[in-house]
Amino acid sequence: MSIDQKKQLEQQLWNIANTLRGLMDADEFRDYILGFIFYKYLSEKMELNANKILSESGETIKYREINENTQDGIEYLEAIKDETVESLGYFLKPSELFSQIAARGGQIEEATEDNSASESNTDSFILGDLALILRNIEQSTAGTDSEDDFNKLFEDLDLTSTKLGRTEKDKNKVISKILGHLDKIDFELENTESDILGDAYEYLIGQFASGAGKKAGEFYTPQEVSKVLSKIVTTGKTKLRSVYDPTCGSGSLLLRVAKEVQDVAFFYGQERNRTTYNLARMNMILHDVHYSKFDIKKEDTLERPQHLDKRFEAIVANPPFSAQWSANVLFQTDDRFSQYGKLAPGSKADFAFIQHMIYQLDDNGAMAVVMPHGVLFRGGAEGHIRQYLIEDCNYLDAVIGLPANIFYGTSIPTSILVFKKCRENPDDVLFIDASQHFEKVKTQNMLREEHIDKIVSTYRDRKTEEKYSYVAKISEIKENDFNLNIPRYVNTSEADEIIDLTKIAQKIKSIDSSMVEIDKAIAAFCQELNIESPF
Repeated sequence: MSIDQKKQLEQQLWNIANTLRGLMDADEFRDYILGFIFYKYLSEKMELNANKILSESGETIKYREINENTQDGIEYLEAIKDETVESLGYFLKPSELFSQIAARGGQIEEATEDNSASESNTDSFILGDLALILRNIEQSTAGTDSEDDFNKLFEDLDLTSTKLGRTEKDKNKVISKILGHLDKIDFELENTESDILGDAYEYLIGQFASGAGKKAGEFYTPQEVSKVLSKIVTTGKTKLRSVYDPTCGSGSLLLRVAKEVQDVAFFYGQERNRTTYNLARMNMILHDVHYSKFDIKKEDTLERPQHLDKRFEAIVANPPFSAQWSANVLFQTDDRFSQYGKLAPGSKADFAFIQHMIYQLDDNGAMAVVMPHGVLFRGGAEGHIRQYLIEDCNYLDAVIGLPANIFYGTSIPTSILVFKKCRENPDDVLFIDASQHFEKVKTQNMLREEHIDKIVSTYRDRKTEEKYSYVAKISEIKENDFNLNIPRYVNTSEADEIIDLTKIAQKIKSIDSSMVEIDKAIAAFCQELNIESPF
């Protein structure tokens, strides 16, 4: 698919999403549109897989042609279900395919001009059957290895919501219209070399984030920031055993890491928001990550961590900035925090997230995390933890300052902290000030490819560049009381212009002489005009 075709697809999907714009908020119609796209994906994947099974068995019949009410049809479905649940993780009957439901819903639009025909056509009423199909998808995984990955996956897709319409007929009409438009789009799932649908899904998530205000930070990290984090943690590697995001949101950051290497063996994530947790699992499956290769958990990472027995080769995260947490005294004996002697304050969990990730970082791993600038210089318990990480552990590898206003929902400048347990350069820390390198697009600042490349190449080459980067010795950081405020190390100020006072004095004298001559000329004119001179 060409770039123009890709953009056309993205615009088509966004236009369909806007069908619901007047009915509900962006973060609400997001769940419907992304949920229906996911249902279409599962359906088309199911049909392709079933047709392949039938073909390899020597059958000439197509999956959607199977009669579910005959003995032969039942036997076909039982055989196909066993293989499909193992390979795909779920199962759909022919009558449950997206295209079948969309076709039934399409009868509504055909009968729009004839209200009586529309009322009497019960086969075009799809709401009840659609709700049942979505439940059946989840239930088809019961007792299998994929059960956790599909459990309550569609719970945010509320087909009974009055926001879809005042009456059942109104709701049915809106949903049928959306399904009909989606059914006309070819996602080209047969093309295994392309991730068209995955890219389109990411595009929609980004579009919803741009209109979601402060809520956007709960589920989305801008792609340009994701690229920086991903390229840093994959430096020098072509494959990863594991990648982890303890605040994974929609999962886009985990998936971005996968684009930087040939293979990621396993994805781990945790997310406490139910809706966003469902979105992350959908995003994984829709990007063709097999259910056996990811483990996304729904829980509060700091209070109830779910993967503490694991150590990860790559960790990326964009935690909520300065979030509150319990800071319960019991955490002083928690292995994640006990060695530091102090807990991060309850009003700011930034360092608690860092400590949690450090604990789960493998010895040969790399970790890149987005943080507010306050973590670089705040004192108290945070200053104590920061000093311990640098002086005692020597885990801090780099500090990267980003421009302000590049995250949705907040305009504050942010930083990326890079940590490694086995550092190639244990005697220094790299500082990069990329805060002035961006392009302003409407009200948002954006990192372009050249900005991203400059950050990443500077990190990888570990070089000092005037007004941009500086390699600071640990001893220098110690002299600054472990304050990591970037301007202490990277001087971006412009030198004051040197003023030559002798030349200024001569210029003043010259001006004074000129004024005397001008005054004389004015006095002469006044005399000729026989008027009083002002001098």
